[in-house]
Amino acid sequence: MPEISEAFENAETREATKVAALDIGSNSFHLVVGRIVAGSVQILHRVKQKVRLADGLDKNNILSPEAMQRGLDTLEMVAESLKGFEPDSVRIVATYTLRKAKNAKEFIRAARKILPYPVEIISGIEEARLIYSGVAHTVQDTGQRLVADIGGGSTEFIIGEGFEAKILRSLQMGCVSYTKRFFKDGHLTQAAFKRATTAAQQELELIDSKYLKFGWQHCIGTSGTIKAIVLLAQSLRESNPEGFVTLDDLVELRKQCCDAKHIDNLTLEGISEQRIPVLAAGISILIAIFQNLKVLVMEYSAAALREGVIYEMEKQLAHQDIRERTALSLATRYDVDTEQAKRVHDTSMMIYDKCRKDWKIGGLDNRNMLAWAALLHEVGLQINTRGVQRHSEYILQNVDLHGFNQEQQQLLSLLARFHRKKIRVEEFPEFWQFEPHTVYKLLLILRLGVLLNIKRQDDILPDIEIQVSDTQISLKFADDWLTQKPIITADLEREAEYLMTLDFSLSFQ
Repeated sequence: MPEISEAFENAETREATKVAALDIGSNSFHLVVGRIVAGSVQILHRVKQKVRLADGLDKNNILSPEAMQRGLDTLEMVAESLKGFEPDSVRIVATYTLRKAKNAKEFIRAARKILPYPVEIISGIEEARLIYSGVAHTVQDTGQRLVADIGGGSTEFIIGEGFEAKILRSLQMGCVSYTKRFFKDGHLTQAAFKRATTAAQQELELIDSKYLKFGWQHCIGTSGTIKAIVLLAQSLRESNPEGFVTLDDLVELRKQCCDAKHIDNLTLEGISEQRIPVLAAGISILIAIFQNLKVLVMEYSAAALREGVIYEMEKQLAHQDIRERTALSLATRYDVDTEQAKRVHDTSMMIYDKCRKDWKIGGLDNRNMLAWAALLHEVGLQINTRGVQRHSEYILQNVDLHGFNQEQQQLLSLLARFHRKKIRVEEFPEFWQFEPHTVYKLLLILRLGVLLNIKRQDDILPDIEIQVSDTQISLKFADDWLTQKPIITADLEREAEYLMTLDFSLSFQ
């Protein structure tokens, strides 16, 4: 009889990719580790740590050193769980507090010393989309659904059907920020609840009529705050085994809080001591949601932003990138000359592939950002051909780009802004996800891709031999092609002058 240790020796194994998503939230940091096998995601484990980052945000949107240190200490713990992960298999997203903090870059610089992965600050709309994706992949129901996620600093609202999010909004109200505003001293009074609920209702006035008109069949709540409230609602009566909450439940919970008079007097079975301080704010916000959006019953889903990020990584690894759909939609909306965009894309990718190793600009994200910039650099043509680069920059900077984080969107708009004519380095923003030398090289490649396709014709470029050093690039065109192209030669001479602004030398023959 074979040994038990030999039992799996002949078992077939399939290739699996280990991935991780870290959500740097305003209340908690959440890490989810999973693996992608046979096109599906398996969640392996989760880590959650209360940080209350939003507690350190003052009225001038400056994040306190104490709050930063709490966050960095948590990242030190998380770093142990991420050892050995490949760069493209980890995604770190930051939400409301780092969106608002004027000194967010100080935190991110310190974070990069702890974790060798970029921290992405995502917009409220992108956060909402990823939350919906997490729910859509884990909750099975039919018809349209409303998803609400109460975070520490913001609350996201999404109406969608199946895997498609149809309306997305992020409102500036959260359990940590509202605790600071209305329950800072710990006193639980009817007046404090009323002020908090009224403030939330004022925020909801921005969306309630549109959302009510759109309608939904199911309402789902995510986040730890809603989970705690649903658990408390279950304890109110035995007939709530499935995990949902009603307005009557919320009113009763509010009464229990007011009867206790102070947070220190609350003894709530099954609720962690760390959750109790923000519970009153969460109940107030949820009451406003039920009243303004006329919600009858809200179910709870454990899946949220980090699961959405994991499922998005699975799509990107399977080459079903959501950004492809975003770019296609934008190209259609702004009547992009797709044939020219494809020419610039193909030339830029050819140059990139020949330079990336020597220039040390490899990596899926760098390549993708250059590709999207090549395809979208002329979106501004619909506004005016004169100053197209400035119009393209404005559109890419201000439109909702699903699938792109804030810094990726900023890089796209920068590449579009300087894809031709003078380069003004003093106007470049500071990036922490992309090294300055990488930004310069991606811009140089895009500019050459645009210049070499200035004739907007197919099949006119010969083979090009490319050699690079750290700050130099040399182009050698086959068959003395350049000697018969005096205008392109002149353009390249002028481009060599422009590139000196980036401290790059361009030679050609």
